[in-house]
Amino acid sequence: MAEELYATFKTSMGDIVVKLLPEKAPKTVKNFVDLAEGAREWTDPRTGQKVTKPLYDGTVFHRVIPDFMIQGGDPLGTGTGGPGYRFEDEIGPDNVFSKPGLLAMANAGPNTNGSQFFITEVETPWLNKGHTIFGEVVKGGELVPKITRAGNAKVKLEKVTITRGAQP
Repeated sequence: MAEELYATFKTSMGDIVVKLLPEKAPKTVKNFVDLAEGAREWTDPRTGQKVTKPLYDGTVFHRVIPDFMIQGGDPLGTGTGGPGYRFEDEIGPDNVFSKPGLLAMANAGPNTNGSQFFITEVETPWLNKGHTIFGEVVKGGELVPKITRAGNAKVKLEKVTITRGAQP
């Protein structure tokens, strides 16, 4: 059995812990973990320079919609930034937004994933087959509705920490 992976989103409102799902979306999880840990090179959209540092630390939830989701992962904090590359979707038959607290890739259409992600507040079946699900909230889910109601770019994502093994 593979080692379990968790991502702790340390926000200015508290921590959200997500169990990552590499068995469902291995490339997506690897991309997210590598960007979180600074293990993958990406292009800083502010400078155009290639960097190898944690992408998510110090960003914001730039797009929040009550009764829907919180979106982050943009190094610019506007919804227009990314890592300077794109990769393909990993959408299987069980990629279903059937419950709240799912972590998925935000995109601009098929196979346009980069660094932006979202966490759902509610069941969102209209997203089925359009966004790669790669995690689910296991702790701190009560913060998602609070963040959606705080307003765009009001809640800071201070740090994303990856834990291997036991749930943090």
